[in-house]
Amino acid sequence: MNAKRTPAEVLAESRRRDSRLKRAKVLETVEEMTGRGDPVTFAAVAKAARVSNWLVYAEGVREHIEAARGQQAARDRRSPSTGTGASTTGLKTDLALARQEITSLRTERDKLTDALRRQLGQQLDQAPSQDLITRISELTKQNQQLITERDTLERTNTALEGQLAEAEEDLAAARTSLRQMMRTGNSAPAT
Repeated sequence: MNAKRTPAEVLAESRRRDSRLKRAKVLETVEEMTGRGDPVTFAAVAKAARVSNWLVYAEGVREHIEAARGQQAARDRRSPSTGTGASTTGLKTDLALARQEITSLRTERDKLTDALRRQLGQQLDQAPSQDLITRISELTKQNQQLITERDTLERTNTALEGQLAEAEEDLAAARTSLRQMMRTGNSAPAT
């Protein structure tokens, strides 16, 4: 006859079963990644298995991931000429091409910058100077108004902060007074 289990025992068993399933999923994911030749990292395994990062570092799981990483590193060291890695000559060629492209892009950037400068200069030369003076005057006036408004708001803010501090002090005093009144009322003998 089965003994009736307590809710705590049921919960504990459920957690153990869930843990076993998650650990099995992690180990299965490691095997799949190794089989496909995907790089095995702790974060990649956790993401692929949809488990927490903590679990992949847990004892009993971490060792499997480290072993798979070691196997991949050893395989990569043993077979550098399998065509999966780039040769030194290929890397030098890529670097030379990248440098040429950077040089041409810098040249193009400089040409575009100069063209933009010339265009802006022409626009400024074509604009009547009186319009520019008027616009500068308007912007200066707006700037001064904004500065005045900012200063007024800062003064108002300072005054409101002072009022808030006073109100907080009054509230604290009222609470203290109320506590004293309650103690006095509670300690008075009942008639």
